[in-house]
Amino acid sequence: MQTFSRVYDTYPQAQRVVRDLEAAGVGASDISLVANKTAGQEYEPEGDASSTATGAGVGAALGGGAGLLAGLGMLAIPGIGPVIAAGWLATTAAGAVAGTATGGIIGALIDAGTPESDAHVLSETVRRGGTLVSVRTSHPASAIQDILDRHKPVNSTERRGELEQSGWSGFDPTAPEYRADHAEVERRRRLTE
Repeated sequence: MQTFSRVYDTYPQAQRVVRDLEAAGVGASDISLVANKTAGQEYEPEGDASSTATGAGVGAALGGGAGLLAGLGMLAIPGIGPVIAAGWLATTAAGAVAGTATGGIIGALIDAGTPESDAHVLSETVRRGGTLVSVRTSHPASAIQDILDRHKPVNSTERRGELEQSGWSGFDPTAPEYRADHAEVERRRRLTE
């Protein structure tokens, strides 16, 4: 089985990818989605974000009731904070110990076969408001990559360059949570470039 991961600047891009993967026959259990809470803030129900009912409400609002997207819930991932997530990668990242070299989302991505340098960029992009989609599958690699690339994922090399120009040197699991207004400013700037 191979694992492929891409990160998207907007939740709707990732949502379309997940639907396309499911339509191509990839099972929901083989797809993971991790979205910074700010990616779907307009769907956030009132009340305690950690409750099961809230997670189910977010999943229904964001997912539209199909496959993996119907199972979305709220959880916390070390170094990112509250996320809307579903799937094997999210579970692994949430259960990992923060602050270790192989913990959190970095460790989960590396364990899934993502090169460490890319794992840092993917994780930082999620921290800043992006949405990560990972798929592990025995489907032909070219078909899966075509689906992942169809909805304009972030180019990790270009994003790394942008981040490094601003002084970033790697994902920091102890960094403060990225505020929604900062994430939205970055997302809108990138969409107009």
